[in-house]
Amino acid sequence: MKILTANRLTDGIAVWYADGGWAETVGQADLAHDKAAEDRLEAIGAKAYADNEVVDVNLIDAEVVDGVVEPVRLREKIRAAGPTIRGDLGKQAERAA
Repeated sequence: MKILTANRLTDGIAVWYADGGWAETVGQADLAHDKAAEDRLEAIGAKAYADNEVVDVNLIDAEVVDGVVEPVRLREKIRAAGPTIRGDLGKQAERAA
């Protein structure tokens, strides 16, 4: 399975394509289960890049854990959670609040 990720151009925040827009959390990202769905997500990412909405657009490997979409690679897990040196900052701090 794959999901589409990027960084929002206005503030650099990591975002994931979900439900017709860009979400700040990975949990609801649209999953591509086959090549046709991957191609669809890539086209969406290319258009968003061309429209100067996002940069660093990538399809990444994902899995569903306990009903929630999660990235597979450590790099992407860190992008989804936030800084690794300060647990009181980033997306991990928002989840704790």
